[in-house]
Amino acid sequence: MDGKRPAKKVTNKRLILVLGGARSGKSDYAQQLAAQLGERVLYVATATAGDGEMAQRITAHRAHRPAHWQTLEAATDVATALSKIVDKVDVVLLDCLTMLASNVLLNGGEDSLNEARVEEQLNAEIDALLSWYEQHQASLIIISNEVGMGLVPPYPLGRAYRDLLGRANQRLAARADVVLFLVAGLPIDLKTWRWPGF
Repeated sequence: MDGKRPAKKVTNKRLILVLGGARSGKSDYAQQLAAQLGERVLYVATATAGDGEMAQRITAHRAHRPAHWQTLEAATDVATALSKIVDKVDVVLLDCLTMLASNVLLNGGEDSLNEARVEEQLNAEIDALLSWYEQHQASLIIISNEVGMGLVPPYPLGRAYRDLLGRANQRLAARADVVLFLVAGLPIDLKTWRWPGF
């Protein structure tokens, strides 16, 4: 050792948060973006088929993705599941934080209304995911719903979920290199207030 620090590896990886309401075009846009950022895409699905309608939605999402993309299903413990992937990937597309937050909330059982405990669990998920991102060369695209612009949910669990996801979105937006907000399929970069160009 000559006392010099090792050169830092330079990469073009980015952490990108894609926000929007229901049916705003988030998933389609994020998939197009992932394809632009790299050939080897790993799609992380957090949804579970709890009923027939959700099963149909999952099937439609699968059919809409490029066949050569890898898929990883992880309802929770996403970073742990990612750490088991041995193939190199250019981009990880997490679809979506909305379902991950729901899964964490509903897995809480009787503690689901203990907002502090559920938020601690979701923050642990986010911490682990960001740690994975820092240790790898892949870009990370995270899709999430913006749920705070509508009516206040009329029941406690709905309000707890809205608040939990809103705070998680804020946390990721502060850390992300790019934050895109989609309305009617059209994106705007919230950090620059420009039409995104990738």
